[in-house]
Amino acid sequence: MEDLSSMRKEYTQFSLNLEDLNQDPIVQFDNWFSAAKEAKLIEPNAFTLSTVGLDLKPTSRTVLLKMYSKEGFVFFSNYTSVKAKQIEENPNVAAHFAWLGLERQVRIEGSIEKISTAQSLKYFLSRPKESQIGAWVSNQSQVVDSKSVLKAKFENLKEKFLNKQVPLPDFWGGYIIKPEKIEFWQGGKNRLHDRFLYTKVESSWKIERLCP
Repeated sequence: MEDLSSMRKEYTQFSLNLEDLNQDPIVQFDNWFSAAKEAKLIEPNAFTLSTVGLDLKPTSRTVLLKMYSKEGFVFFSNYTSVKAKQIEENPNVAAHFAWLGLERQVRIEGSIEKISTAQSLKYFLSRPKESQIGAWVSNQSQVVDSKSVLKAKFENLKEKFLNKQVPLPDFWGGYIIKPEKIEFWQGGKNRLHDRFLYTKVESSWKIERLCP
């Protein structure tokens, strides 16, 4: 077993105090997300989505945030995937953004549901045509004999939709995570990290500092 106990980094870039926070966690998220973009972090909209089905075995994967608002956080996926099956069985999910270049993390817990077909179509039509075709090609999470099978299917569909609009697959679309808890974590010196948890209470948010 490799000993990694000597790997250590001191977090000294920023601190976080209650007075620094916006009372609305979505505004606070927007402030931090803007900082992550300005810092030119790699894919700041990438986050880990964790789901749990009826078998109580959690699964995590990285997905890309495509929009957010006071309503919640939206990403897109295949509706026949493992994550989709688990979401159907249990709509409680967790999301985790790791902006390590800024020594920051954001954790989100909440419920998830599909967005409307009209909203999914609007986003689908904004994608490059090759990405639209890619949505048709992949039976996400299913076993495939080889990548050549996928490439052949892609080329066949590319020919089929030549000079045509690619339709929205009925098995593909968006999900929205409606947050119930949002935690902002800022790395601190001597491992005294700053953690603040927003908890939804009816139509407002309660803010509490957590021990690191």
